[in-house]
Amino acid sequence: MMIQWDAETVIKMAAYAGAGLCMGLGAIGAALGEGYTAGQANEAVSRKPELSGEVFKTMLVGQAMAESAAIFALVVAMLLLFVNFPTHSWLFAMSSLSAGLCMGLGAFGSSIGSGFPAGAACQGTTHQPAMGGRLMTTMLIGSAVCQTPAIFAMVVSFILLFSNFSAQPFNPAWAALLGAGLATGFAAIGPGIGGGLVARAACDGVARNPERAGPVTNIMLLGQAVSQTTAIYGVLISFVLIFRNNEATTLIAPSAALLAAGLCMGFGAFGPGLGLGVVAQNAVKWISRSEAGTGDITRLMLVGMAVTESTGIYALVISLLLIFVV
Repeated sequence: MMIQWDAETVIKMAAYAGAGLCMGLGAIGAALGEGYTAGQANEAVSRKPELSGEVFKTMLVGQAMAESAAIFALVVAMLLLFVNFPTHSWLFAMSSLSAGLCMGLGAFGSSIGSGFPAGAACQGTTHQPAMGGRLMTTMLIGSAVCQTPAIFAMVVSFILLFSNFSAQPFNPAWAALLGAGLATGFAAIGPGIGGGLVARAACDGVARNPERAGPVTNIMLLGQAVSQTTAIYGVLISFVLIFRNNEATTLIAPSAALLAAGLCMGFGAFGPGLGLGVVAQNAVKWISRSEAGTGDITRLMLVGMAVTESTGIYALVISLLLIFVV
């Protein structure tokens, strides 16, 4: 029996594949983040069994935060499975697959990153039982910021799912849509993990030196904010790729350029996002121990982060050139 390769069949196939990739990739990061939290909680309880109740509570809240991005992936996967999308354009097949990849990749880094402060809060609870409330607050704030790249991915996924692309020519629009999902998806991984490194250092710092909790939290937020910027570059390129007007062509080069733009920005944001988190992580760590050096450490952190981010800017420039010049 011959398979009928009509638009409806292809769109359904792409939606199912996108749903599987979305939830599969999203589950990896969540499992790693939650597992890290539980592992740190077990180690903490082994040190002070009498505080097992407090550690248990902190572990569950932290795991819930780490699972948030996986829930975003679940929502997008369910939409891909059960929403009847238009079948009059083959581009809806590419937008469905791209949406699944975007959300799956976007959930991966945020879930891992959210597990870091949760594990540190479990450990800190046994070191400073009186600071349990402040540790919980620091963990929640840090974990919430880690979720922002996943939220960016969810927004781009919704745009890919519910925009009407029927007026666009299949070639090169298919490459633009796929590149859009990959740009935001890959760009979310590094900042998600990097933000988690910063938040983990903040929780460690609060537990080690409770009187420095205020400055530590402030520098944590500053470091996380800068580490998220490359994820924003990914969203920017995704928006340009989704909403630009494409001219119909039979050439493969324009499609290759648009797909390459998305890959360039996605990969180009991954490393800087992670590197920025490493810089801020160490700044937060030593600010918690050195009150006199706070100003110098903060300035050094910002200069170091500016240089670290330069490669992400290079990727942004090349992506824009691939879209508008090549």
